[in-house]
Amino acid sequence: QVQLVESGGGLVQAGGSLRLACTASGSYRLNAMAWYYQPPGKRRGLVAAWLNDGTTNYADSVKGRFTISMDKDKNTVDLQMDSLKLEDTGVYYCNLEALGPTMTYSWGQGTPVTVTS
Repeated sequence: QVQLVESGGGLVQAGGSLRLACTASGSYRLNAMAWYYQPPGKRRGLVAAWLNDGTTNYADSVKGRFTISMDKDKNTVDLQMDSLKLEDTGVYYCNLEALGPTMTYSWGQGTPVTVTS
């Protein structure tokens, strides 16, 4: 059973920064961890992913502004968000992809981010 706990969301002015953190616990074989976000009234979409081979992927809308980092010793994945825009507003979810007979996916409870003008 995997548990993910997110923190770091909040209210920030456009152009500002926030850092989200996600800590994983439980038993799993890690394949990837990622951050997704869900704007109000829209579907959840990928923001950034860290893969077990050390590579990272970003949504085009956040490239150059957001940075995902992984601390495997602490089982945490952080998302540094800089130059925040109004359209970054939404609920951010941590996701863990685990290897097994089938791939399994776990989600955190979500942390809200509100960017104001």
